[in-house]
Amino acid sequence: MTHPFDQITTQELQAATKLVKDAHAASDAVHFVQVDRIDPPKSEMVRYLEAEKEGRSLPIIPRRAYVYYYTKQTEFNKAIVNLTYGHVITKQRMPQGVVGPVLGDDMVEIEEYALRDPIVLAEIAKLKLPTGYDVRCEPWIYGTDNPKEDRLLIQVYMYLIGSNKHVESNHYSLPLKFSPVFEMFTNKFVRMDYLPAGLDEKTCETFPWEELKPVEYFPSINGEDTLRELKPLIYQQPEGPSFSINGNAVEWQGWKFMVVPNAREGFAIYDVSFKGRSVLYRLALSEMTVPYGDPRAPYHRKQAFDLGDCGFGANADSLALGCDCLGVVKYLDVVRTDKHGNPVTIAHSVCMHEQDYGLLYKHVNYRTGTSVQARRREFVVQTVATVANYEYVVNIVFDQAGAISVQVRATGILSTMPIEVGKTVDWGTVVAPGVLAAHHQHLLSFRIDPAIDGHKNTVVYDDVVTMELNTALNPFNVGFISKRSYVEKPGFVEQSPFTNRAFKVINELVINPTTLKPVGYKIDMPARQMILGSPDSYNVKRAKFATQQLWAVKYADDELYAAGEFTNQSQKDTGVAAFLENQDSIRNDDVVLFATMALTHVPRAEDFPVMPTDMLPQINILPFGFFEKNPALDIPQSVNSFNKSVYYDDSVQIAVNAASGSCCSKEKL
Repeated sequence: MTHPFDQITTQELQAATKLVKDAHAASDAVHFVQVDRIDPPKSEMVRYLEAEKEGRSLPIIPRRAYVYYYTKQTEFNKAIVNLTYGHVITKQRMPQGVVGPVLGDDMVEIEEYALRDPIVLAEIAKLKLPTGYDVRCEPWIYGTDNPKEDRLLIQVYMYLIGSNKHVESNHYSLPLKFSPVFEMFTNKFVRMDYLPAGLDEKTCETFPWEELKPVEYFPSINGEDTLRELKPLIYQQPEGPSFSINGNAVEWQGWKFMVVPNAREGFAIYDVSFKGRSVLYRLALSEMTVPYGDPRAPYHRKQAFDLGDCGFGANADSLALGCDCLGVVKYLDVVRTDKHGNPVTIAHSVCMHEQDYGLLYKHVNYRTGTSVQARRREFVVQTVATVANYEYVVNIVFDQAGAISVQVRATGILSTMPIEVGKTVDWGTVVAPGVLAAHHQHLLSFRIDPAIDGHKNTVVYDDVVTMELNTALNPFNVGFISKRSYVEKPGFVEQSPFTNRAFKVINELVINPTTLKPVGYKIDMPARQMILGSPDSYNVKRAKFATQQLWAVKYADDELYAAGEFTNQSQKDTGVAAFLENQDSIRNDDVVLFATMALTHVPRAEDFPVMPTDMLPQINILPFGFFEKNPALDIPQSVNSFNKSVYYDDSVQIAVNAASGSCCSKEKL
C-alpha cells in the first residue's frame, strides 16, 4: 500500500501527464517542466499518522500531484491532478509574466541552439581563434531588472575550451566578452550584451581574442603529474548497519522518520520522532538564492533561486558508492519529468549511511581513574545537486542524543566573467589571468515544521543578561540570568549574539518534571551576514526571507517555499512576505519556522579551478529540556574489542605483512 508521504511513482507521473495532455488539444503542444506529488492536508495527515501509530484502520487520503507545463510555447500553466481517482482537479493558465522553472533538458537545447545561431557564429568568427580552442556556452536564468519584461528569457554566457579542445577542459577559465539573450522555447534572438571587463561599466573590444591558457582541474590535463601517496581508509560494518529501512521509512537508534525524494527540494523528511516522542512534522530545504555583487550590467541580474528556478532534486547527482557516501549505504531515487511527460529516474539521488564523529561523551573520575565514554555515531541523509557551475551537498544528520544537524557544503567551480589582464576590482577576485570571480552570497532557507510533543508549539528566545547591579541578591555584581521572550505574532526574530540569544520551540502544555519548565528544542544557528542588496533592489524584493535569519509564521497547507512557488524572473517575494500577511497569534499553535543559513563568499585564488568544499555554518536542532536527563546513557561504552583500532607501529606491520602475504593473504582466504 502506498503511504501518503511516499514519493511520486513513475506510473503516477505518467498518469498525471496523460491526464493533462488529454485535457488539451494537440495544437496546444503541451511541454512539461515539472511534476511531483503534493503533500496531503496536514489536518488529515495528522489523523492518519495517529491511526498508523495506534494500529487502527487508516483513512483514505487521495494522492495529488502538481503539473507545471507550457502550451503554445509561451503560455505557462499549472494543473492539480488527483492521482488516486484519476482526474484533473483544476488547471489554469498563469498570469502573463509568471514563468515556470526551467527544465534541464531545455537548457541543454538552448545551449546547442546558441552555438548554431548565425548572429552568435558571426561574433565567434571575429575572435579568430587559434588552433586547439573551441567555443562553449552556458545558459543562465535571466533574473529581473524590468517590471515590464514578461517573456521567459535566457542569458547565455560564452566561454572557450582549450587543451586541444579536450571535452573536460575548464571553460570557466576562458570567459568571453559577449553574451546573447534568447527567448526560451521560441529560440528568438533578443539582443547581444557586450560585457564589461575593466574597472567600470564600459565594455571592451571582443576581438580578436588574446590567447590565454586554460586553468584545468580535470586529472588528466591539470598538470599534476605526481600524486600524493594515500593509503586506503576503509569504512566497514562487518555485522551490517544499525539502521533499518522499509521503503521510505527509517529506524535508527531510537529515531523514526520518513525520507522522501522530490524534484524541487531534493528530499523532505517527515514525521520525525525520537524514543517514541514527536519532534518534527516536516523538515526540508525550502529555497536558496545566490545574488552576485558585481554592480555592472548584465551581472546585476545574476540572482539564482536554485530550487524554484530549476529544482534541486531535478538536478541531483547520481551518487556513487565509495565516492559520495561511505560504508553500508542505502540509496533512494528521484523521479522527474522530461518535456514530453515521460518519467526520468535519477538513480541514487539520496544516500543514507552511518558515520563516526568523535566522542559523544566522556568523563574520568580522577579519584579512581575510571573512565566512561561513548563514541558519537551519526545517521546521515545526503543529496548533492549540480546547478550549472556549483555543487551543493545537503546533509541532515541525526545523532544518538536526540539532536539533528542541518549541514550544507558548497563546491564545484566559481561563476566567472572576463577582466582585462593586469586589472583588479573591489567586487571580485582575479582567480586566473583574465578571469574574475565576483563576490556573491549563498542564502538557504530551511523550513522547519516542529511537532514538539504535539502540534501546538510556541516560539521563544532566551537572552543571557546581567543581573541588576549592587542589589542584595547580587552584591558582588557577578550574577547573570536567562530572560525569556515569547513570539506572539508572525515575523522575524532578530539575532543578538552579544546576549547569547537562543531560539527555542517549546510546548507550553508539557512540563519537564526535572526542569519544571516546558519541554522544548533549541534552534542553534550562529549570527551571519544577510542579503546585501538595498531594500529597493530586486535582489531583496524577491527574497525577503534572506533579510533575517529566523522567521516564525502560522502553518498553512501548501506554504512550503520561502520565496514563493514561482521564482523564475519573479518581481517580488510571494513566500515569507505573503505568509506574514496572516497576523493571527502563533503562540501555542501550529507554527512553522524558516531558518536562513548564509555564506558571503569572497572568492579566494585557492577556490579555483575547482573549489575545496566550503562548509556553511550549520543549523543545530537540539533537545533543550525535552528529556529528564542525557538520553544517550543507553549507548554502549566505547571499547577497542568493538572498534578494533590498532597502534601506529602495529598498523605499519600489519600492512607489511599483508603485502608480503604473511597475514590474510589471498592464498589463505
